Parts: sequence; C-alpha cells; structure tokens
Amino acid sequence: MGGGQDRSGLSERRSQAPTIPGAQQNRRPMVVVAGPTASGKSALALAIAERFAGVVVNADSMQVYRELAILTARPGPAALAAVPHRLYGVLPAAERCSVGRWREMALGAIAAEPQRLPVVTGGSGLYLRALSAGLAPVPEIPAELLVQGRGRLDDLGPEGLHRELQRLDPVMAARIAPGDSQRLLRAWCVYRATGRSLASWQSETGPAGLFPTLVIALMPQRAELYAACDARFSAMVAAGALGEVEALLALGLDPSLPAMKAVGVRELAEVLRGRLAFAKAIAAAQQATRRYAKRQVTWIRHQMTGAHIIDAQFSERILPPIFTIIRQFLLTASK
Repeated sequence: MGGGQDRSGLSERRSQAPTIPGAQQNRRPMVVVAGPTASGKSALALAIAERFAGVVVNADSMQVYRELAILTARPGPAALAAVPHRLYGVLPAAERCSVGRWREMALGAIAAEPQRLPVVTGGSGLYLRALSAGLAPVPEIPAELLVQGRGRLDDLGPEGLHRELQRLDPVMAARIAPGDSQRLLRAWCVYRATGRSLASWQSETGPAGLFPTLVIALMPQRAELYAACDARFSAMVAAGALGEVEALLALGLDPSLPAMKAVGVRELAEVLRGRLAFAKAIAAAQQATRRYAKRQVTWIRHQMTGAHIIDAQFSERILPPIFTIIRQFLLTASK
C-alpha cells in the first residue's frame, strides 16, 4: 500500500485526476466508484449518494438485465428506497446492451437528475471509460460476420479464438485474457470487419464525457477479495439463484446473448440439466467469480491511472477519508 495514512489506518494511493475534455462547458461533477466484483462498490456508491444528495447510475453490463437480480447482486429494496438508482434491471435478457447503448442511457439518466450528484458505479470497465473518455468510432459489425465469429468461438473455444486473434491482431490479443470470450469475440469481429486492430480504433475516441470526474476504486487485498467472492456466491445460492437461472432458461433465449453468459448461469444451468452436482457447480461458479475479479483488478491497475485507489474492502471505516476526498473534489470542480 502506498500514499498517505489517515487516522483510521486506511492507506490511500493518490494520483492526479485526469482532465476531462469539455469540462469547461459543463461544470457538473461526477463521481465514479470502481472496483472488482464483491469489493463493496455498490455499498460505497450508496453511502456517497446518501451523503452528497446523489443518484446512483449502474455501469455493470449484467445488472441492466431485469431477469438477473440475484446473480448480479443488484441493489435491494432498502438501497433503492434510500436514494434514486438508475439503469438497474431496465432491459430484458432477450436484448443486447452494447457499450454505446449504455452510454446513451447513462447520459440520459444523468441529465434527468440535474440537481443530484451522479455516482456511477459498476464493474464494466469499458462502460466507465466510454462515459468519461468518449467512445471509439468503431464501424458497426455486419450481422453475418457476428454470426460467423460466434460460430468460430463455439468451434475453437475461448483459448482457440485467442490463439487465432494472436495471429490476426497481436496487440489486442495481448490485452485480453484467453478466457474473456466477449472481448475476444469483439476484437476478432472488428479486425475481420475493418482490417484494423480494435486498439487502433480505440485510439481515435469520439466526443468525451462533459463531466469533471473523480474516480474512486476499491482494491482489497487478494485473499480478502477472493473470500468475499466465495461468500457472495454462496449467498446468491441461498437467495434463490438456481430458481433465477431456471426461469431464465425457460425463456428459450439465444445462448450467445450477454445475459446468458453472466457468471453462474452456465454452472447452475448444468445442475438443472442433471450434468453437474450442485456442490461442484457452486465451486466452479466461485472460481469463475474469482477469475473475473482478477481480470477487473488488472484492468483497473492499467486503465484507471487517475483513480484514488483505496486498498480495502468496503466498510464504514473507510468513509470519512473518502468523503473528504469528494468534498475537496466538489470544491475544485465547481470553480
């Protein structure tokens, strides 16, 4: 842990917040709460929104789907009653929510609450970056190529598609974990459709967000984070995750849809089909959750260079120094 030490014993690493293009035209500030799954970022976002009259805006690519309340740990009734929450459970699982579509919804949700501080939180790094730094002008992928890419993914598996991407686009292959099928598929399709690396397109971002932005990222120690991941999935099972997956499968949706790839869906679906013991499915889903958290940690470390990194799991103990950071930011952003 680096940086200064406050009276609570919390260590905090600081770096200068990035300049947001267009901020001079619109001085409305925004707070982003990032962190790996199970780090407690939803609880932190809620606490910030309560203290600073905010509105919590979801930036998790799976929490937008209404059928996945349990498996995505969507905020419960108490949180929803405490402060306004937006973009949670707003789309059916039968639809695809792209980064561009989410960005437009998020900008609309923020504009609809002009008197409230936007507190944007979620584990989807690409969503957060698209809101604060703009969206790369990548051409739309032809439907037939997307079908071809999904077939390729089914035939080769994520690791096989990763090896193929290494030959086509080694720059993006180096950035994507072999098991991250969604990002692999997108990078493969972009290259096949345009002949250019997705990295090249991303270097040409479009209009950026118009908000002075403070990013706070919860980054617990690995052992603490992994224990939280395991405990949270066990709690999901106790809350009825198996029944949620059963209801999702009953919809007969295309298995390539994003909602069908949420962590835990595949493992619990195997239980319902009689192919996997319940205990083994839970262990497999817990492992998948830990791997997802590890990828998120890596992304935050490499992509959110301007963030205030809080080396702790959420607890009320960390709130006073975080509130101080936010007060200082709001004073500066309003000038």
